[in-house]
Amino acid sequence: MLNQIINWLSAPGIKGAIEERAPTQHVALKSSIADGKDSQIAVVSDANASDSQSVNNITGYVAQTKTGRLDRWLDALVTASGSEPVFLVIVAGLLVWAFTGIRYGEQDNWAALISDIQAIISYLFDSLLMRQQLNGYERQVRAAASLRSRTQSQKRMMRRVLASGRCKRAPGGVQDVQAAESSRFGPELPAENWAGRASNCFAAFLGHFATICMYWVCIAVWLAFGHYCGWSDRWQLYINSATSALMVLIFAFLANIRERHTVYIERCLDAIFEVDSEVELKLRGLTGDADENPVVVIPAPRVNGIQRAIFYYADVVGTLVGIALLIIVMVVWICIGPAMRWDDNWWLLIGTYAGLVGLVDGFVLRNVQQRLHQYEEAALESAKLEDVAMSDEMGVPPPDRAVVNLGSVNYRLSNAMGVICAHELTVILGVVVVIGLIVGASAMKWTTTGQLLCNIPPSIVETFFMMILITGHNLSEAAWRADLHNMYLWRLRMLSFVDHLEKSEEAATEKTPDTVALE
Repeated sequence: MLNQIINWLSAPGIKGAIEERAPTQHVALKSSIADGKDSQIAVVSDANASDSQSVNNITGYVAQTKTGRLDRWLDALVTASGSEPVFLVIVAGLLVWAFTGIRYGEQDNWAALISDIQAIISYLFDSLLMRQQLNGYERQVRAAASLRSRTQSQKRMMRRVLASGRCKRAPGGVQDVQAAESSRFGPELPAENWAGRASNCFAAFLGHFATICMYWVCIAVWLAFGHYCGWSDRWQLYINSATSALMVLIFAFLANIRERHTVYIERCLDAIFEVDSEVELKLRGLTGDADENPVVVIPAPRVNGIQRAIFYYADVVGTLVGIALLIIVMVVWICIGPAMRWDDNWWLLIGTYAGLVGLVDGFVLRNVQQRLHQYEEAALESAKLEDVAMSDEMGVPPPDRAVVNLGSVNYRLSNAMGVICAHELTVILGVVVVIGLIVGASAMKWTTTGQLLCNIPPSIVETFFMMILITGHNLSEAAWRADLHNMYLWRLRMLSFVDHLEKSEEAATEKTPDTVALE
């Protein structure tokens, strides 16, 4: 029992090996060339089923269904948080807050209220974004493993077809096997409704390096007015309100674009898997091959102790344990309200707690985004290498590749800044900053000024990190879409090549009644 508890407590943070097998395509009652003689095969989904049973192949991309009911509910909550209605509600709420400030903006409680609301919303979105990120990593690595699984089977069967001499390569080289360059998706996002287009444009604006620089210029201007305003609480509340509103807006945009990009990536994968399945099915019809697609294992990434601890924290947050803690803290906060006479200090307490935890979450989110993207890139690179090997086997070059402009000044500067912000030592620095803020507020006996000390720096820094997250997301998604588009065009070309082989085999069969074995 003790070992089970220890294993349960130590389970978070482990990024183990991921294994996946592409669904095997089966052909039913189709003439094949095998063992040097004509034969009829009836390979069905169930190996023990009768020959009359129909074949029901899985051809498209199928997302893995989680077994736990709580996991499914949490994933549904993540999906809802990035939905268009939630996005519009948050934007509308910010507009209401802005217009309400015309009348109540001079009241400290009003400024503290928006700070509390921002801190709580940001806290919730931190947990949801963390889970969304972890889910994306699992999906994309499994997809890469599945693509490799099917390519290995295709390569085995292609060797048999070409070695037989029965099915000839297309004369004249690649020109005769060109696949149509039109496709179901491209490297760019599709046309959307006005809300989607506005979200994309604003996300690109927020994630631009120039916008991030403008943000810090605004912070410098605010600091410059500190002496003029006597470093007062009112002066501090001004920037707290501004960064609070901006952070909520960024969270809304980030959740929305992530969810829409997830849906689009799944559409891309579905198109790739359908063409891939058709290629496999045709090759199985040519060869009579009934072997299952192999299981492909993506090895566990190697991480150091600090990164393991960061992943541990991310997994705990991603299971929404942090939200449960927030609910407990809020209950305690409400209960102590009468004792504190509902004053400014009481209003700021919950924002202080959520802001400090949110600051750590911001550092962790950026680190996890960068590390998981590296692991996803490595998994996809292995699938791309399988495609290159398949191209060599066929003697057919891949089509021209769509590429992302990685040489722009914005990319280089944003990427360099993102790498620095994602380093493990940066996360440790964030934790040290939080401890320092707590010590400083304690020295001030948690007065209003002391609590603002714990609210304003986290709000400023976390807003910056959310802008970095948008930058990292925009860049990684653009590269991922380009790679998927290239893989899709290659599969269209491979399908055209296999179609030619199929026609060549049919023509040869009509001329010669005897079939030739594929060795």
